[in-house]
Amino acid sequence: MLGPIFKPSVTTESFQWFARRNAARLHMQRGPIPDSTRPMEHSSQPDALPERMRTAAFSVHIFTALGAGVALLAMLEAVREHWANMFAWLGVALIIDGIDGPLARRLDVVRLQPNWSGEVLDLVVDFVTYVFVPAYAITASGMLLPLAAPILGIGIVVSSALYFADRRMKADDNHFRGFPALWNAAAFYLFLLHLPPVLSTIVVALLIVLTFAPFHVLHPFRVVRLRWLTLWLLGAWALLGMYTLANDFVVGAPITFGLCAIAVYIVGSDTLIRRMKAFRA
Repeated sequence: MLGPIFKPSVTTESFQWFARRNAARLHMQRGPIPDSTRPMEHSSQPDALPERMRTAAFSVHIFTALGAGVALLAMLEAVREHWANMFAWLGVALIIDGIDGPLARRLDVVRLQPNWSGEVLDLVVDFVTYVFVPAYAITASGMLLPLAAPILGIGIVVSSALYFADRRMKADDNHFRGFPALWNAAAFYLFLLHLPPVLSTIVVALLIVLTFAPFHVLHPFRVVRLRWLTLWLLGAWALLGMYTLANDFVVGAPITFGLCAIAVYIVGSDTLIRRMKAFRA
């Protein structure tokens, strides 16, 4: 009488059902074994950094780009022939240009914002503030001979564009090679000295040629030799320059002499020192 109670067929079917269920569970639990030799995929290093640090780094680029806005303000003053106001705005651009580099190095902008080139941005802003706006002022102010003014204006911007693209624009000791396209300074001295148009035309033509001449011009901040003296003279130049702009370029001989003496030091100090060393040798 055991047959009806045991029911072996039912038992076999139950066993098979449990076996299939366990096999399915085992298959679900087994996943692909991770390959320990494959490098783990991470986001790029800047994305893993705190957002606050990346925002602070990008703010330096915004600060540099503000120089282009300042250049526009200077250009508007130049169009109105408010030359002293134009140079005041160009002075603000100089301050921005002097501050943004140390800020970028301090905040490690190159590493935190690798998709943005601070070098290219700086060159773009510098070309507008150091070259384009001053070139307009030199050309449109009536300081040059009328026939020569547009030709020399084109020569200023073209030669300066080539100079900015020259990878050899700086020597190993951080001196500039040739006249470093400081047309904002050149325009300042032309307004200061009130030279006759013939002399102003000759000076501008000579500076264009000297852009590619084989001589060195002092970089006020990066040249280590006599840096303390250079910075003191640069501070004195800033004070004298502000006084000159406040008086709309109507200043006495002592102010003019002081500004010219500092310019001679910046432009000719390296050549003089090299010649002295060669003479002693």
